[in-house]
Amino acid sequence: MNSPEHVNEPAESRVRTTTTPQHSTAENADVLTRRRWSRIRPIVFWATTIVIVAELTAGSVWNLLTIEWVEVQLHHLGYPHFLAYILGVWQAAAAVAILTPGLPLIKEWAYAGALFLWSGAVASHLSVGDGLESWWVPLMFGICAVASWASRPADRRLPQTGLHRTRAADTGRDQVAGPPEIRARAWIAPVGFLVVLCAVSYLTLPAVEDAMHEQAVELGWIDD
Repeated sequence: MNSPEHVNEPAESRVRTTTTPQHSTAENADVLTRRRWSRIRPIVFWATTIVIVAELTAGSVWNLLTIEWVEVQLHHLGYPHFLAYILGVWQAAAAVAILTPGLPLIKEWAYAGALFLWSGAVASHLSVGDGLESWWVPLMFGICAVASWASRPADRRLPQTGLHRTRAADTGRDQVAGPPEIRARAWIAPVGFLVVLCAVSYLTLPAVEDAMHEQAVELGWIDD
């Protein structure tokens, strides 16, 4: 039998008592999910960031040197020749902004510019009737740019936006990360990596031009 105290206990209290374990289980599952994402997010961020930075760097070298593939593609899409130099300069700037520490506002512009670049490439190829073989590559890079932007750590986000908030895995409370302390040596690895990418892009140009020439012939953009 129920004790008098239990019989007289308010219904709200009994409901609260029975539902508390369920809420606790849901909160624990939420914390575990956030912990898993906190482990996966750095991998997603750096994998996609390296992909888009490498493409931006290589694209900058190709455009500034205006290799045959660039000239053929611009002519095929109906763009003027000088656009290659404009794209080359801004691709190099975007690669530096995205990879190096700090500069959160410039990073936002760089990500937006990269997305405009690759989505514009997809739209351009579609407008002239090109098939999937021509625009799946810029589409892939555009997706990587969005993934890199979405998974970037708090010290690469604007502090005045909600995106700058991080979730503490142990408490589940919102915390706002303070302004990061950027030291000069933090630039050494990113700048060194960019220099290596530029060197590799330049040294591999002969092989790249041969491969791109064959692809342009297969696509029917030029005659062999």
